[in-house]
Amino acid sequence: MSKHHPPRLLDSAIAAESRYFKIEELHLEFSNGERRFYERLVGSGQGAVMILPITEQNELLLISEYAAGTERYELGFVKGLVDIGEQPIDAANRELQEEIGFKADSLQLLTELSVAPGYFSSHMTVFIAQGLTPSVLVGDEPEPLEVINVPLNDIDSLYSRKEFSEARSVASLLLLEKWLKQKKARNK
Repeated sequence: MSKHHPPRLLDSAIAAESRYFKIEELHLEFSNGERRFYERLVGSGQGAVMILPITEQNELLLISEYAAGTERYELGFVKGLVDIGEQPIDAANRELQEEIGFKADSLQLLTELSVAPGYFSSHMTVFIAQGLTPSVLVGDEPEPLEVINVPLNDIDSLYSRKEFSEARSVASLLLLEKWLKQKKARNK
């Protein structure tokens, strides 16, 4: 818990805008009287979801998807924006169907992550998906996504793969490993 009080917002304005983000300029006054300008990205929608699907064969499903930021195909988990008025759990099941052609009978909250909180106002809700059954919804992907199956007993191999580098995916995998260990200990 911080001993500081949040700064007072003196003014804010949208400095730039795209179809996905707005850049908001904030003029803040801190409790000691210091004034500063900050900029932050404000995402559209209600945040985002990431889903870690586990099959009945004890495999984790990942996708290979082109990432314009790194200009290469990245290996990661199913993810997408939460639409306005949509609950994160519903967005998670929709994204599963759009990106890998499965729906989940069970979606369990794993964590909620912030993404660069100093500069970005959005958050990502991470779910573990189980009880997968085929179900396809049309998504907005420019090309079909390649689905990569990784046995749960081999997920450590992902950390050494160059294309598995996104911090949210790495953090979620570490939390999944902890969750799997706790689940195994409970079932003993």
